[in-house]
Amino acid sequence: MIYVIVIAIAVLLIGISMYNSLISKKNQVANAFSAIDVMLKKRFDLIPNLVETVKQYMQYEGDTLTKITELRGKALGTNVSESDKLQLDQQIGSAVKGLMVSVENYPDLKANQNFLNLQSTWTESEEQIAAARRNYNSSVTTYNNAVMMFPGNMFAGMLGYQPIAVLETVEEERKNVSAKELFNS
Repeated sequence: MIYVIVIAIAVLLIGISMYNSLISKKNQVANAFSAIDVMLKKRFDLIPNLVETVKQYMQYEGDTLTKITELRGKALGTNVSESDKLQLDQQIGSAVKGLMVSVENYPDLKANQNFLNLQSTWTESEEQIAAARRNYNSSVTTYNNAVMMFPGNMFAGMLGYQPIAVLETVEEERKNVSAKELFNS
C-alpha cells in the first residue's frame, strides 16, 4: 500500500513539474514576442520623423513615403494580430530599405545631421529587432521541443498546446545583394 501511495505521489509531482514547465515555456514565448512588439513600436515611432526629414529633400519618392506611412498606420491599429503585425513589419522593412537606397540620389539629404541621426537610430532599432527575433525563435524552439517530445507531448496534447512557427527570413531577403546593381542604380 505504501508503494502505491509513493508511486502516486511521484507521478503527481512529475505531472505538476511538467505542467509548470510547459506553462513557463509558453510564457517565455509570449514574453519574447512582447520584446519584438516593443522594438517594432520603437521603429514605428521613428517613421514619422524619418518621413518628414526625407520629405524636405525628396520630391520624387512621394509614393514610397505615403506607402510607409500607411503601413505604419495599419501596424499601430488596435485589432492587428501577431501574424499581421509581423507581415506589416516585413513590408515596412522592405519599403524603408528601398527608401534608404534612393537616398543616394540626394547628396544634401545624406549630409543632413537630422537624417544621419535618424538613419543611425533606425540601424540600431533594426539590430535590436533582429536580436529580439533571435530570442523569440530560441524561446519558440524550447517550447516546441517541450510540446513535441515525450512525455511533454502527452501533457501538451491534454492542454491543447500546439507547436508554434519560428520567424523566418522572407525569400526576398535571402537573395544575394549585387554590389554592381547598387552602384549602378
